[in-house]
Amino acid sequence: MKVPQLIEQGHILAPLRASNKKQALQEIAQQAAKHTTIGAREIFECLIERERLGSTGVGDGVAIPHGRFTGLEKSVGFFAVLPKPIEFESIDQEPVDLIFTLLAPEESGADHLKSLAGIARLLRDKRICAKLRGAQNVEAIFALLATPEDQQSPDSTLSKAS
Repeated sequence: MKVPQLIEQGHILAPLRASNKKQALQEIAQQAAKHTTIGAREIFECLIERERLGSTGVGDGVAIPHGRFTGLEKSVGFFAVLPKPIEFESIDQEPVDLIFTLLAPEESGADHLKSLAGIARLLRDKRICAKLRGAQNVEAIFALLATPEDQQSPDSTLSKAS
């Protein structure tokens, strides 16, 4: 699935106030549970277990925690913007302020990996990340995330998204 198919406006947590990785993942799990059939504790435990394997902090202030769940119908994404970056044990040792969490069905296999690749590709774009950080509201963030990558132009502005 491509990023626009993963995210809904109600899946954006901005601002997400958390002082550490554990607290951020707990908050995201609480919100994700409201929009899925999976319980908050199960989501949190899966995300934490994945973090034990290695940090999902991919660098440049971005993290992409993810997990697969039995009983989940389709892949779904949740995006958080933290007003104050937090330590996430990222590969570049920089704190994180943009978190895209992906929850996928247990049997998703290659589709899960394709979704992760699409998220990583989008959030590797420094221009997009700057716009996400500068967005003034959830609607603007959603507009940026919901626009297919091939339709994002270098001169598009947040005012168009607001």
